[in-house]
Amino acid sequence: MSLFPRSSSPHDQLLFYSYKDSKDSMDSTRQTHCLFRVFCLRQGAIALFNHHIHPFRIHDLTRNPEFISELQFPFGYYTHSPTLGESIIRPSFIMSDPERGQALEDYKKSLLELREWEAKLKTLRLGIKDLQREFDVSEDNIKALQSVGQIIGEVLKQLDEERFIVKASSGPRYVVGCRSKVDKSKMKQGTRVALDMTTLTIMRMLPREVDPMVYNMSLEDPGSVNFAGIGGLNDQIRELREVIELPLKNPELFLRVGIKPPKGVLLYGPPGTGKTLLARAVASSIETNFLKVVSSAIVDKYIGESARLIREMFGYAKEHEPCIIFMDEIDAIGGRRFSEGTSADREIQRTLMELLNQLDGFDYLGKTKIIMATNRPDTLDPALLRAGRLDRKIEIPLPNEVGRLEILKIHTSTVQQEGDIDFESVVKMSDGLNGADLRNVVTEAGLFAIKDYRDAINQDDFNKAVRKVAEAKKLEGKLEYQKL
Repeated sequence: MSLFPRSSSPHDQLLFYSYKDSKDSMDSTRQTHCLFRVFCLRQGAIALFNHHIHPFRIHDLTRNPEFISELQFPFGYYTHSPTLGESIIRPSFIMSDPERGQALEDYKKSLLELREWEAKLKTLRLGIKDLQREFDVSEDNIKALQSVGQIIGEVLKQLDEERFIVKASSGPRYVVGCRSKVDKSKMKQGTRVALDMTTLTIMRMLPREVDPMVYNMSLEDPGSVNFAGIGGLNDQIRELREVIELPLKNPELFLRVGIKPPKGVLLYGPPGTGKTLLARAVASSIETNFLKVVSSAIVDKYIGESARLIREMFGYAKEHEPCIIFMDEIDAIGGRRFSEGTSADREIQRTLMELLNQLDGFDYLGKTKIIMATNRPDTLDPALLRAGRLDRKIEIPLPNEVGRLEILKIHTSTVQQEGDIDFESVVKMSDGLNGADLRNVVTEAGLFAIKDYRDAINQDDFNKAVRKVAEAKKLEGKLEYQKL
């Protein structure tokens, strides 16, 4: 026997049932009665809830429809009409008792109102949670304003799991406990901590102290410089990337071969040839932290301050790896040491010795690399140039004709040009100019076009600009030094 609905319309709930004649027809009849009762109870409840007053139409498709005469249900009665060929369930108490129907209608309305109030209550409870969260934040802020300050200290030694020897900022040393929420596994020697004012308990760990000058160095942005914007230095770019970029990106290559990569590199050459630009391009291509150090700014008049700044600089770089330290004008602190000199000279020598100590201290395969640049390599101390500190020295010379042509094309790629420009003639006229001078040539050519009320640069503008820059170049002294 199978039971299945014929229509899902709320105004015509139909159920077809059928069965096959067999020897156990009485058992089939009982099964039909049971299934029919279950269906009627279910459909009747749904119809009453939705207030469907119409009767249920039940079609009898059996061969012997007289086997069902009348069935009683809690909500009405069932009758079969052989002449009409259909059976009807009539919800008698709704049709005969209007008051009960009205009560059901009121009950349905009350139930819908209850659901609306439950939804509103849920929304209000969520609002209470948000208010409680805001209240907790405000309470913490008030406690922070009302709380007593804390003492800054430094961990000297760990005695056991709960006790530490701490040196306070004022000088005395104490054996103190530690707050349970503080991760004791990170409490190493030298860690800065905050101590409670009364009990001297360690309340929290503090970050490493960073000198404001070192912090300002870290704010230096290398920019979006790429190697495609550097012309005439293809060999120098390759050598620099081998020393700096390759160990940072693929240190396993050096481990596989069994060699140690260079710790640092020295870029030397005449001014304006692109030493700083190369360092910025390397830092930008591998997305590392970048510390730009002006060596002359490190020197301090107080004894020991310059050496302390060098230590802080390398300590900050190790904590923020991968990091590239670029020290420009290294000859300011890396000059040759002499036995005679003033107190200022001796302070510079102490700074150099601290720099040499830091260069010997960090790991070959660490993610801290150093780049130094100078235009006076002949004045540097031999101890700074020895192998193991600055292993590779890269000369950045004045560009040749091919290099000058590449540089001119790079600087004129975004410039409005009038007619065909003969860059080869401009290159021949620019002998002895560096990359910065060639950029100045393009700027001067643009100024000549502006003076003539034009929006584009022509060949005559470039010719006049090259002559002007070459004439000004004669005022500069010529730098002579031996190749390292």
